[in-house]
Amino acid sequence: MSHLTTTGSQLSATGAERLGVGVPGYAHPLLAPAEWAELTRPGAPLHWVVLNVANGPGTRPDPHCLAAAGRLNNAGVRVLGHLDMAHGSRAFGDLVADAHHYLEWYRVGGFILDRCPTDRADLLQVRRTTATLEAVLDGGHLVLGHGAHPHPGYAEAADQLVTFSGPWTDYRWSQVAEWTADHPPERFVHFVHGVPRTHLEEATRIARWQGAGTIFFTDRTDCVGPSDGAHRGARKGQIGPFETLPGYWDEIVSQIGRGVSE
Repeated sequence: MSHLTTTGSQLSATGAERLGVGVPGYAHPLLAPAEWAELTRPGAPLHWVVLNVANGPGTRPDPHCLAAAGRLNNAGVRVLGHLDMAHGSRAFGDLVADAHHYLEWYRVGGFILDRCPTDRADLLQVRRTTATLEAVLDGGHLVLGHGAHPHPGYAEAADQLVTFSGPWTDYRWSQVAEWTADHPPERFVHFVHGVPRTHLEEATRIARWQGAGTIFFTDRTDCVGPSDGAHRGARKGQIGPFETLPGYWDEIVSQIGRGVSE
């Protein structure tokens, strides 16, 4: 199914008007205080926010991250811990240990498994991991951070799949895998950077046409400003495009917050 061929009646039938925002993980609260403060704004259409302390929970509780997570929890915003699967090379025991630290220190309500494999051969390993995390969470939310369309079997392994993560130049011409039509929009997530302000509405239409229920759009492109390099794979001294507040955050809140279908 391509976003170029989906009709308005199909949009209405999918319920894609429930589009909301999933934040992939802002930079450390000391580096991005405005970003974290905006997440508790009343009425922001947030589905969840990823907390990535140091490409995981770190070695000890971080007081600044504790405070940020606490404010979000108190505001009723679901916080997800960031777990790096390293495309399937991360040891199962290390992932589970990190999950326990996130739960103990930051009271997260779920996890995003970043750099999750996409091949059928890795599905059994991923399902073992998500089944264990579901037992640990006792009702929490799991997101598989593929960044591309995986084998269809992954749809049964978690609550949501990130089926696109990349630049606007690719997203505007992208096509969605046909098997996703068998699932409701709330199962799929799109992260897109480099979206110009003038194309924000077009990007939103594409997300709806492709059946995504959770999005994060930003006009940021290249890495900006200082960082310790621990967040979302940014090189040392840089912050990734998803780690700062979009320049049109107010427009996103008003446009998506209305909950009105295109």
